[in-house]
This record gives sequence, C-alpha cells and structure tokens, in this order.
Amino acid sequence: MFVDQVKVDVKAGNGGNGMVAFRREKFVPNGGPAGGDGGRGGSVILQADEGLRTLMDFRYTRKFKAAAGGNGMIKQMTGRSAKDTIIKVPLGTTVTDAETGELIGDIVDKDQQLVVAKGGRGGRGNIHFASAKNPAPEIAENGEPGDELTIRMELKVLADVGLVGFPSVGKSTLLSVVTSAKPKIAAYHFTTLVPNLGMVRLDDGRDFVMADLPGLIEGAANGVGLGIQFLRHIERTRVILHLIDMSGVEENDPFEDYHKINHELTSYDPDLLKRPQIVVATKMDMPDAAENLETFKAKLATDDTLPTTPAIYPVSAITQQGLKALLAKTADLLDTTPQFPIKGVDDLKHRDYTTETDADFTVDNPEPGLFVLSGEKLERLFKMTNLDHEESLMRFARQLRGMGVDDALRAAGAKNDDTIQILDYSFQFMD
Repeated sequence: MFVDQVKVDVKAGNGGNGMVAFRREKFVPNGGPAGGDGGRGGSVILQADEGLRTLMDFRYTRKFKAAAGGNGMIKQMTGRSAKDTIIKVPLGTTVTDAETGELIGDIVDKDQQLVVAKGGRGGRGNIHFASAKNPAPEIAENGEPGDELTIRMELKVLADVGLVGFPSVGKSTLLSVVTSAKPKIAAYHFTTLVPNLGMVRLDDGRDFVMADLPGLIEGAANGVGLGIQFLRHIERTRVILHLIDMSGVEENDPFEDYHKINHELTSYDPDLLKRPQIVVATKMDMPDAAENLETFKAKLATDDTLPTTPAIYPVSAITQQGLKALLAKTADLLDTTPQFPIKGVDDLKHRDYTTETDADFTVDNPEPGLFVLSGEKLERLFKMTNLDHEESLMRFARQLRGMGVDDALRAAGAKNDDTIQILDYSFQFMD
C-alpha cells in the first residue's frame, strides 16, 4: 500500500539524573563531594533511505521513544549516554510540527539525517556545586527532559520529470518502455493508483528520474476523482511531460484535454506552468493519430492563452517511434532548469532552536488563593530540580527569585499561605 501522509508521536530520552555522593574511603578524611553527572538522553533522528518509496512503515507504528541516559554514580562516574533512535524515511519527506505547523526539515539528500526530537542533557552531580562557603553540597540536578512532540510527515516523490495527463493516455506504458519500472498497465481508467518511479539512462551517459503520476481528471484540484491526493508529487519535478492521446479511441478532443489538465495544475499551484512542459502526442501508431495531431497543432498555433507554445513530440510506446528524440530533449531541458521552490515548504515558518520564548514564565490566577506558574523555561528548571534534597529546593527558590517570579506573584495579588502550583507540585507562598 502506498502511504504518503502520516502523523507520528516522538519522544526523546530524558537526561540521566546527577548524583549526590561523597568520598568515604578509609584514609581520605573530609573527602568531599563525588557525585557523577547523568548521561545524555537519546535523540529521535530521521534518516533518508533510498530503498524506501512510501511511508507505509508508519501506518501501524505511530509512537517512537528514545532511551533515557544513565544516572550519575559514585566516585564522580558519569552515567551512560543513551543511543539515538534512527528512523528510516524515503527521500522527499517533509517534516512539520503537527501542532504549530512549523517546518522541522525537508529530507532530500542521500543519507541525510534530521533531528526531530533532541535528547535531554544529563543533570550535574554535586561535585559541580561545591564552593568555599558550601564544600559539601547536597545539590544535584535531574536530567533535562527530552523533546516530545507530534510530527506530520508528507512524502513528495523526488523525480526530475513528471508524466501528467488524463487516465489511459499511455503514461504507465511510456514509463515501462523507457525505464526498468514495471507499473500495472490495463485498458481501463485509473489503473495507476500510486506514483511509480523509474530511472532513464541515455546513451550519452545522462540519466534522470521519471515519475508516472496517477491520472488526473477535470475537477481534480477540487477533490474530484483521486483529487489532489497525488498532485503534491509533481511539485519536485523540474520538467513536465504532458501526455495527450491522439488515437481518437476515447472520442475526446485532444486540445480540450490539454487545457483541462493545465487548468487543474494551475488550480493546485499556478507556478507549476512556469516550469518547462513538453507535449507528448501518444499512440501515434493508431490509424487516425496523424490527422488528429495536425488538428491539435493548428488549434495550438492560434491559442493566445499560453505564454509560449510548447514543443510537441509524437511518440508510440509500442513501436518506440520518437522516444529517443523525446528523451534527448527532456535531458537538455533538465540541464538548464534549476530546482523550483516547493509549495508549502518555503512558505512554512522554519523552527528556530536558537531563540527563547518571549516570556520565561506566566502567572495565572484561576481561583482565589491559587496561582499557577507555567512556561517552558520555568518548567524545565523545575523538572531538573531534585526534590529529595532541601538544598536543591532552596536553589530552585533562588532561581525563581532571580527570574522575577516572586515579584510577579506579588503583583498578581499573591499573599501569605496562598497556594502556588507548578505542574503537579504545590507549595505555599511566603512573603
């Protein structure tokens, strides 16, 4: 089954907790702190795999979790760092944050890796908190929480050339003749239900990837037929081969079919018609094909709706008439055509990991006597506080004061003995 859109939950590993420990060897008086640091949590990483052509693997596996780092140990020993979780995805996968819509990355290069959830750093042991005033601190940090989010993955196949046209115009047949691909071919509409890829190799050493896209019909951009389900796959192509049936078997007007398909492409993305397009007149081995082609050329020559008149190449996949000239022209266009921007990718807001949020914390007063503190930075500090040691709690209190939390609570109306809540932890406010 071909799957090109999925949602996946990913959770990076938390960092290991730092340790509170002291040297207690027999002949080492006043040994001092010796608690080690926690290890780094594993990250969740997507990696491009040229052997994959679909996101089918994610249809039934929707949750991925990396391992947590090991806790710090005695004698200043650091905990073991966890291994990253590597997830293989096909080339052409675009990854966005399902909640915010921010673009996380676009996987288009061989073996490219993309970190979608970063593992937390290990917490520091008490060896880092020793000072002249406090030479034996009972302070250690918990590991930093790993990122947790839901991502949306969308596959847009990587092909240099895209074959478009109405159903049964010969796209699959052409692909099977000029490449080693073996798409399903039958004499009924919508035989092709998924994009098929094949590699074209020319005698002069040039090669390119060709994609046979499922047949469009009138109204596809508005959801008719297969709708826009597969139109996204044409976005990465640099040259479009527009196949038109000249046999007359379907009793359609080739000129009208040509405009209908172009209208659907424009309705989906007006920029699609800015890329080079070659008209491929197919089934030229049929009796009425030559006459129909001349009529098509005459109508096209008087058409003033087009910015430029496209080149027309008559071919027959059965007799292989005109295929060499068509492929050579396609390769020439690819040599001079740059990559086009991808709809939705360049317009999306890219995630910026270097900037902090506007506010370190927020204060809410949902009911009298209750104040709820929230905010990414504040909650991260809380999760990294070891609540088992009083000195760690005092350090957290000093951090809150330094962030301005105390002043903000007073300004919000907090009084002695009011309840302050951070996540699932509550304490009393003392002014």
